[in-house]
Amino acid sequence: MSDLYHSDVFVWSEQQAELLRLRAAGELVNEAELNWPNIAEEIADVGRSERRAVESALVQALTHDLKAEAWPLSREVPQWRAEARTQRRAARRAFTPGMRQHIVLANLYSDALAGLPESIDGTPPLPVPGVCPVTLDELLANEQPDLGSRRRATLGSQPTVQYGFSVTVTLSAAL
Repeated sequence: MSDLYHSDVFVWSEQQAELLRLRAAGELVNEAELNWPNIAEEIADVGRSERRAVESALVQALTHDLKAEAWPLSREVPQWRAEARTQRRAARRAFTPGMRQHIVLANLYSDALAGLPESIDGTPPLPVPGVCPVTLDELLANEQPDLGSRRRATLGSQPTVQYGFSVTVTLSAAL
């Protein structure tokens, strides 16, 4: 039975599920056919897989929000914000309370920072916070999280950014 698990997990899972259904219905099954160690591992994997899906969606949301903060004048900002909303919504739908203690937001934020490009269209990014400025609850909420408030507070209400092509752009306080 363990050989089938390693050679064709799909067929193995169908067979194991059928044996478990029969046993749950009170029918006798050959206990030797039930692969308990691998059944237990597969059940645990379901939870880990669900948590990884939530974490992946949160990293994508953070990455898109960070791009919008780092390149606020890019014409891609509306698309990045829309993608971040979509990813947060996916995470919110898949999130369960039991995942909370296993999701390390600092690690997800670090992954999102690592995924930022060095420049977009030749423009370097504006500074973004080095540590996650939002909580997990804020990230999962329906509202757009404010990742840039710390940057704006640090840079002042109207930061000026010098781009490489001899034009100085003053960002509005609406950022």
